[in-house]
Amino acid sequence: MKIKCPKCKKNAELSMDFSFVKCDNCDLDMSYGEYVKFIAHNEPTYSDILGDYTGSTEGQAAGSLDEWD
Repeated sequence: MKIKCPKCKKNAELSMDFSFVKCDNCDLDMSYGEYVKFIAHNEPTYSDILGDYTGSTEGQAAGSLDEWD
């Protein structure tokens, strides 16, 4: 499945089982979980994703990557 590479913004490949993301243009190769963390940390539009995984409730700050364990 084609998705947008978070590094170079070209097409990247998401495996059918959502296990990894690869981009041949910039050699990005990471697990899907790492990809979600990467875009949540680097794309302000998606920063609220952190709140979903850290237990924050709607309307509160999204948290930080340090809270992801």
